[in-house]
Amino acid sequence: MNKRNLAFITAGLVLFFFFVISWWVSREPALLTADITQSEQTSTDSATVGHTTTTALIKVTETLLDKPGGYLANDILPPYSLLDNMPAWEFGVLEMSRDLALAFRKDFSRSQSQSAENEFLKVAQPQLNIDHRSWAIPSAESEYRKAIAQLYLYRDALSDSSSAGSQFYARADNLRDWLKNVEKRLGSYSQRLSASVGQDRLNTDLAGDADARQSTDGPRHQVVKTSWWKIDDEFYEARGAAWALLHYLKAVEVDFAEVLHRRNAMVSLQQIIRELEATQQPIWSPMVLNGSGFGLLANHSLVMANYISRANAALIDLSELLTQG
Repeated sequence: MNKRNLAFITAGLVLFFFFVISWWVSREPALLTADITQSEQTSTDSATVGHTTTTALIKVTETLLDKPGGYLANDILPPYSLLDNMPAWEFGVLEMSRDLALAFRKDFSRSQSQSAENEFLKVAQPQLNIDHRSWAIPSAESEYRKAIAQLYLYRDALSDSSSAGSQFYARADNLRDWLKNVEKRLGSYSQRLSASVGQDRLNTDLAGDADARQSTDGPRHQVVKTSWWKIDDEFYEARGAAWALLHYLKAVEVDFAEVLHRRNAMVSLQQIIRELEATQQPIWSPMVLNGSGFGLLANHSLVMANYISRANAALIDLSELLTQG
């Protein structure tokens, strides 16, 4: 065997090895419902208000770091640095986790606007906001681990009668404020996913308020279309965000059960959960297809946008129920 053939065989084996590793680390984690439920059943503190939601935030964040291949978004060596779908999925999960951590810090853990911040959450929340691509001094993983450690301390303090400063207030206004942020997040994902086929959109920025103003004049209409290179990234980011939100809403179903029943809103929450579960159906195509609307090929982005839009519409109705009382 000459050197040229040996080089070709070696290159082929390396490429095959890279392909297997890439496939292995690009698999999306399964739903964690069983893990969270088991944690509740084995814990003597499972009846503590806020325990389930805090556990969900901990488990989802841990999954980012402990799933097959670990955390990939900040890897700088091949083949991990060549992947984009899983890092996009991770970022979607991280964005939802950041929103919930902020809600913990400024709403769920505080009885009123003048109350002091929780000592654990005011450390944990900023650590989740480090650049998700930071790989050294400090690395994103190390900061996220520190945030998780603080969340464990907060969860333990919830059931400790001597730690009166650590509380979780399951109130309708707290839940509504967080859901308002989720609505905007899902609305953004829906618009970005819909742009996969290109749309001529009218400018509705100031609609509904005759006195509204903006910094600079915008075009009356513009064509919005996602770059071909970004279509799969947008899809997987939205899929990751929906995966994380699904767990958080299932936890809310437990901790806010009395509030939801009193507002006759439990069934609305359960319908949102069903819509989000549909976003996690297996993808049988080897790639994210981008068919044109009613064309021959499917458009996975539009299908995802449909489920997310329906979940978002139901979230708006749920917020209204919480407001009306």
